[in-house]
Amino acid sequence: MADDKRSDTSRNARDDGGRESMGVVRKWISDHPNVWEFILFNVLSNISTITRFVVAWIGTAVFVSALGLTEPFSFLLFNYTSEGSNGIGGFLTFLAAEVLAQIVNFVVQMKWVFKSDSAFADAAWKYAILAVLIVVVNLVLPGYVTALCVSWGMNSGIAATVASVVNTLLAVVVSYPLLKFWIMPKHDARSGDEG
Repeated sequence: MADDKRSDTSRNARDDGGRESMGVVRKWISDHPNVWEFILFNVLSNISTITRFVVAWIGTAVFVSALGLTEPFSFLLFNYTSEGSNGIGGFLTFLAAEVLAQIVNFVVQMKWVFKSDSAFADAAWKYAILAVLIVVVNLVLPGYVTALCVSWGMNSGIAATVASVVNTLLAVVVSYPLLKFWIMPKHDARSGDEG
């Protein structure tokens, strides 16, 4: 009987400690909503990254391996003419992966991160502009950053890593405020601030 009371007491202490630590986390989130939103923005963006990888693997298997679509392809900024680029199959894979990743990111950011009450149609066209801008920058900027880093004496591996970091940071610096204030604002919160 005494052992039962001790085990109940220790179980209750563990439960209270768990609730207490959850309370601390909830309080911190409540006290720092903008920091928490920025953390969510960065962490949940990885869902679109995972989508991009999965679609790239599937696209390569379908367009390149199964269908053999490897003829060289070039259009505007897209150059799939070098060996190993997989030609038109590589382009179709990139296109499918990027479109699906952006769709996933749009939904995740709108519903889970910003919890926006913006109209879908209003937010979608704005997000499409942002997505195209980011894709173009991601295609063009790395070549320049890599060349600059190599001219400073970095090896190509480090230069490519720096270019990737610059691309990522630029995407965050540009996309976060545009998503928060222009594409996916909370209209009810703004109208409450105005009153």
